[in-house]
Amino acid sequence: MIPRDGHIVLVGCGKMGGAMLTGWLERGLSPGQVLVQEPHPSDEIADQLARTGIRRVDQIDASDVTAPPTVVVMAVKPQVMDDVFASVVPRLGSDTVVLSIAAGRTIASFEALSGPSTPVVRSIPNTPAAIGRGITVCAGNSQVNDHHRDLCDTLLSALGDVAWVDQEALIDAATAVSGSGPAYVFLLAECLADAARAVGLKSDLAKQLADATVSGAGELLRQSDLPAETLRRNVTSPNGTTQAALDVLMADDGMKPLLTSAVRAAQKRSEELSR
Repeated sequence: MIPRDGHIVLVGCGKMGGAMLTGWLERGLSPGQVLVQEPHPSDEIADQLARTGIRRVDQIDASDVTAPPTVVVMAVKPQVMDDVFASVVPRLGSDTVVLSIAAGRTIASFEALSGPSTPVVRSIPNTPAAIGRGITVCAGNSQVNDHHRDLCDTLLSALGDVAWVDQEALIDAATAVSGSGPAYVFLLAECLADAARAVGLKSDLAKQLADATVSGAGELLRQSDLPAETLRRNVTSPNGTTQAALDVLMADDGMKPLLTSAVRAAQKRSEELSR
């Protein structure tokens, strides 16, 4: 966790910000090291803040931040980011690192308000982060050093795994895979349930089988040391039922080219939103 003399300013405490805060506290962060800026906390977050004694303000001013924070985590919606971040900029110190978890907000958009000397890390978590099982992809500007990187890595690990890319442009590709990826998996579960109903299974059983199969296979993949390809081969008997299905899914016009096209479409849209 961050040094005991360090402080975090968490700007925005919605679902993702709240998940981060919960993870930090579970890992032993002192409530006195956190200041939350959130004008409209949910009842759940308000109860958590009251229970732990974490300070919350509607808007940060000089009396709230008497010394520059170690890290400022920007967890507000992208459409209000500029206005909110502009109010935070006067509280930044020369070594304060800004960690953004907002989709579509580039490093340059933060540098435009704070100046190019501010260390900025752009990150993209995904929705399983809400249960500590996400993966977050990060990129930093040239001012981010190993210390900043370690701090951000530690904070984001409360949401799950953390990975870094050397070029910010690769954030768009990562968004298309892991950021949007949970929706692809949920769609798989939907389609599998629909297929189960199409072959005669009742609706409740179709959903139960599909959901349990997708989540169970995912957990097996997570816990196994074997790659996905090997796990697939292990469940596929020659000329068996699984092979018959895979002959369809792995055809030239099957799942692989379709999913590649989908990821490319998501990447393109991410690039458009980041401009």
